Amino acid sequence: MKFHSNIFLVIAFVFGFDQVKAQTKEELISTLQLLSSQEMGGRYPGTVGHKRAREYISAQYRQLGLQPLTDSFDQKFQFQSGRERLIGHNLIGMIKGESDRIIVISAHYDHLGNGRIYFGADDNASGVAALLYIAQYFKLHQPKHTLVFAAFDAEESGLQGARYFVSSLEPESVVLNINMDMISRNDKNEIYVSGATHYPQLKPVLNKVNKQNNGVALKQGHDEKNTGSEDWTYQSDHGEFHKEGIPFVYFGVEDHRDYHRHTDTFDKIDTSFYHNVVKMILDFTKEIDLQTIEQ
Repeated sequence: MKFHSNIFLVIAFVFGFDQVKAQTKEELISTLQLLSSQEMGGRYPGTVGHKRAREYISAQYRQLGLQPLTDSFDQKFQFQSGRERLIGHNLIGMIKGESDRIIVISAHYDHLGNGRIYFGADDNASGVAALLYIAQYFKLHQPKHTLVFAAFDAEESGLQGARYFVSSLEPESVVLNINMDMISRNDKNEIYVSGATHYPQLKPVLNKVNKQNNGVALKQGHDEKNTGSEDWTYQSDHGEFHKEGIPFVYFGVEDHRDYHRHTDTFDKIDTSFYHNVVKMILDFTKEIDLQTIEQ
């Protein structure tokens, strides 16, 4: 997809200028394709492509009618990346629920860069496109909880954006973090959800969603102590929530051959698998929104 200099032309293509409508599979895939395009340049912090990505996500928030937590969607922070001192940009939008208790739905939008483009289609354009898809659903169906949609920056630099965001929270107000990072391809047609070993109260809802069978096997795991790199508890942004005792679930596939390589491109995406995964995560979010999670 060609990136237009006027960002609102892109929005018109994906959503249209009229009222918010339920997003289709084709629109979900188009969003992922755009975020992982040549014009987005891999979304490495400090680059033109990164700026384009955050402008696009912020414009989507406005189009959907999300509310900022403060006076802007853009939560700025400073972080160190190698020898560089950079300004990070978390993008935070909210849908007010019937309750002030918060569910944070998150996905990081930054990716890697070392002089060539790392497109980051699965990691993590897939999570960001899903985040926007879920936000669009809940603009049409008011949630019970207040939903905060967090597109985090600087995840690849050590969860810097999530760390800054969590430090600004009152942990007792947050009942759950739903984090998505690499959810669009798997040769076994399965996706893992981590977190229920730490927070077993989540298991009944996960089991219910799995039984609904969206065409994907939902497997629980990768969250047990003393399993080394197989323990994903602190391997993405949800780890910063867990440190504060905030329950989390993390949806992600196991590493594939294009993980953290420049070959993580849109053409590798399994669009049917991806759409089914996003629908499953949405189903989980709808189910969990009807409940109160005890911390």
